[in-house]
Amino acid sequence: MLTRNKVILVVCASALLVAQEKRSLGLFSSEGSVGQTSPGCKASFDVATGEYHITGGGSNMWAANDDFYFVWKQVSGDVALSADVRFVGSSAAQHRKAVLIIRQDLDPSSAYADAAAHGNGLTALQYRATAGGQTAHIPTQVDGPVRLRIERHGDQFTMFAGTPGQELKSFGPTMVAMHDPVYIGLGVCSHVATTLETAIFSNVKIEPASAR
Repeated sequence: MLTRNKVILVVCASALLVAQEKRSLGLFSSEGSVGQTSPGCKASFDVATGEYHITGGGSNMWAANDDFYFVWKQVSGDVALSADVRFVGSSAAQHRKAVLIIRQDLDPSSAYADAAAHGNGLTALQYRATAGGQTAHIPTQVDGPVRLRIERHGDQFTMFAGTPGQELKSFGPTMVAMHDPVYIGLGVCSHVATTLETAIFSNVKIEPASAR
């Protein structure tokens, strides 16, 4: 027979377990594949280091649809997402992508804007202005570790990129019409339909967009 104190402890332990489950993705609430990806995609959040390890597949995030693994939450209003980004290991896929992305929905052809780090050092503000439309980009190059930020001001999206710890340079803005709520989060695309790639996102922040 449980005493009152034991019942309280059991209830508290259950509440703690639920809280741990809810914060297992840190700032985000859900994860899953957008489009087609190989088995084995996954995401984890390390509470001690604040790092997100995301393993994703998918043939590309380009043209009229996307295939990648996504960790997200829904938000409304002007918002900014920033993170330090690095890939795990070397790869022949020069255009494997680790992205900070804001998109209208989870459909592969959704309108979106992202700050994308490619395996070969290319960094780009990528965007699809309308659902089912063609992707365009504003490219730059950042050698070595990169810090990315994407900001939404209404229908205007701007990327910031540079070396972690230093001032970031802005690219854009570009126009992508979206209505609230939107999906914001982190994603990885392997750029090869049959393989997986892993990226680590650290110092991740979701905050109100900077004043203009």
